[in-house]
Amino acid sequence: MDPVRNAAQLARNASYSLPSVNLETRNKALLRIAEALRTNAEEIVSANRKDLEAARAADISQVLIKRLRYDKDKIDESARSIMSLIEQEDVVGKLLSRTELDNGLVLDKVSSPLGVIGVVFESRPDALVQISCLCLRSGNAVLLKGGTEAKETNEILAHIISEAASFVDERFQNAVQLLSTREQFQELLKHDDLIDLIIPRGSNELVRIIQSSTRIPVLGHAAGVCHTYVDSETDLNMAVRVCYDAKVQYPAVCNAMETLLVHKDVAGEFLPTMAEKFAEAGVTLKGDEEVRRIIDVEEATDDDWSAEYGDMILSIRIVRSIDEAIDHINHYSSQHTDAIVTTNPNTARRFLDLVDSSSVMWNASTRFADGYRYGLGAEVGISTNKTHARGPVGLEGLVIYKYILTGKGHIVAEYSGENARKFTHRRLE
Repeated sequence: MDPVRNAAQLARNASYSLPSVNLETRNKALLRIAEALRTNAEEIVSANRKDLEAARAADISQVLIKRLRYDKDKIDESARSIMSLIEQEDVVGKLLSRTELDNGLVLDKVSSPLGVIGVVFESRPDALVQISCLCLRSGNAVLLKGGTEAKETNEILAHIISEAASFVDERFQNAVQLLSTREQFQELLKHDDLIDLIIPRGSNELVRIIQSSTRIPVLGHAAGVCHTYVDSETDLNMAVRVCYDAKVQYPAVCNAMETLLVHKDVAGEFLPTMAEKFAEAGVTLKGDEEVRRIIDVEEATDDDWSAEYGDMILSIRIVRSIDEAIDHINHYSSQHTDAIVTTNPNTARRFLDLVDSSSVMWNASTRFADGYRYGLGAEVGISTNKTHARGPVGLEGLVIYKYILTGKGHIVAEYSGENARKFTHRRLE
């Protein structure tokens, strides 16, 4: 059998038994993984050092090198994230609703794992830990493909996770597998009979290629073009704090602000102060004609309004109203995360209602769009889809549901004809 199909079949077989693993056992497996990460920290850091050296030799950008680094602090962060995940409510076998169809005939709607998930991600080894643990906690098997730049780190992490989980319960065997090459993942995309969902975490190009290469449902976002709008009624000191954080705190990630929209009534006072703060941080600014009358910045082109820089670059535009800001965002946004800074609750409500993004924020940095910060424990990624799951996808985004009907010898024939029985269709607590 082809090795990729064999791996997918092993994952499928594992997925059939994982729903029967109780919560206590799943949590024990996660706890052992967290302990194993800390116990093997020196070995993990050594493997990561090899990846970093190879990345520098290949002249990879500093942004990607920052994502690639997985030191002891990152290992501790991963372990804490796992502990947070353990504290989450169980999403497997959860009763969602109960309906009496007739006397003695009861229909339950119950949450259940998706099955087998294929995940491809770039640069960040911590993503492997997050995704593996989320899948194990939600009763799913997972096939992972990381970037070649993190090959050494990913291999040791996948080995540690698989070994730790299998030690707790043999049903976890083959629940976490690592694919070696891009070609193997491309091959995996053909096996729609064995894989239930594909989650890509990476560049716009990567996501689009995968979406066009498979019949398997794909959950993810093709871009992270995030906006912050500073309204005419606002606390300018708060606006400076929020906008600075949204751009500078970690510019390489998908929830960092890429475009700043400013109402004309506050632009003259706000932009010079904001530009000074950004200059101190080394942010390159681009602006429309009105912006350039106020501060000295590069000219923004039409391409800048839809650009995901992933770097210390920001485009700025002046708008005349809340509606112009909303129109701009809905036209250029990737429906990821967009924010408004205003002291007017009515203006805020209009923005929150009409901006069509997976996360919308009022007086808060776009950087909050994250599974851990949302209290989801962790995330497999952020989805801008409008089916199944949207926004940061944690445990609840990795389960679906099934119907369980319990009767007492009921047959459909009794509900048809002249003397047919009537359904009660009564919702039960």
